[in-house]
Amino acid sequence: MTHEMLTALRPLLTAEASAEAHASGMEPGDLEQAVWLRLLERLDGDRPPADPQGWLRRAVRAEARRGRRTARLELPYRAEPVDDTGRDPEQQALTAARRRALHAAVRRLPGRCPRLMAALLSPHDLTYREIAGELGISQGSLGPERSKCLGCLRRLLAAEVAAREPRG
Repeated sequence: MTHEMLTALRPLLTAEASAEAHASGMEPGDLEQAVWLRLLERLDGDRPPADPQGWLRRAVRAEARRGRRTARLELPYRAEPVDDTGRDPEQQALTAARRRALHAAVRRLPGRCPRLMAALLSPHDLTYREIAGELGISQGSLGPERSKCLGCLRRLLAAEVAAREPRG
């Protein structure tokens, strides 16, 4: 009885799923699978539908509604735009690691260098006037102070890079 009923319902389900899938934002095959699953769950409990064709039509529409609700409630995985610069994941990981190492080294600088370098590396692209105002120093002393901090950063990073290289 069950096998014959499934064979008889297949064309109807295909037609109903094709008709409802586009409006629900689902693929017809996914909608068919969801309805087959509902039918098999029902048959597993020994409760075959009294009117299989009517039940199938209602089940297709119910699954289509569920698909529309899900599509409306789901949020995209990434809120920021996808990086389409053509870099592969390995390059992106290496760039991120270099950026983290740079920021860690900046935090270890002496005096007011960490704040100055953080302001220079800021994604807000601050002007020298804004940086000088934020740090409370004159705009004219910003250049020499930056040079001193870059020299410290260069020595700090050179020591780290030299220490990691194998010798001999």
